[in-house]
Amino acid sequence: MGPVMDVSLESLLLSGVDVLVRLVEAAGALIIFVGAVWAFVQFLIVGLRRSGGDRAFTSVRLRLGRFLALGLEFQLAGDILRTAVAPSFAEIGQLAAIATIRTALNFFLSREIAEERAQIERDRNEGPRNEREFPKP
Repeated sequence: MGPVMDVSLESLLLSGVDVLVRLVEAAGALIIFVGAVWAFVQFLIVGLRRSGGDRAFTSVRLRLGRFLALGLEFQLAGDILRTAVAPSFAEIGQLAAIATIRTALNFFLSREIAEERAQIERDRNEGPRNEREFPKP
């Protein structure tokens, strides 16, 4: 194969990867958007019901956190795909910075989710804290 064929194959590969990157990043953005809409609706429902106290809001936050963590994973996957084909040193540096930031965000988000989940379990084991949270039948 000549140089012209190599260039066209590389440009075709770059175009294909660019489409994949856009799809993966769009999926991540969609996951985050769906999670935010779901959390907002649940927040309104919990707020209007005025029952369940902090537990209900914590449950909403946990679910939103899961959506955010998943969406961040998709965004990171898109960044990795972007640098999969003939990356420059500048692109590798950008990926390292982005991956570090997103991984740190995901780590702290996951840690908060675990702490909230543990608090919910402790609350369940202790029983209701007051009559307003769980009225007697």
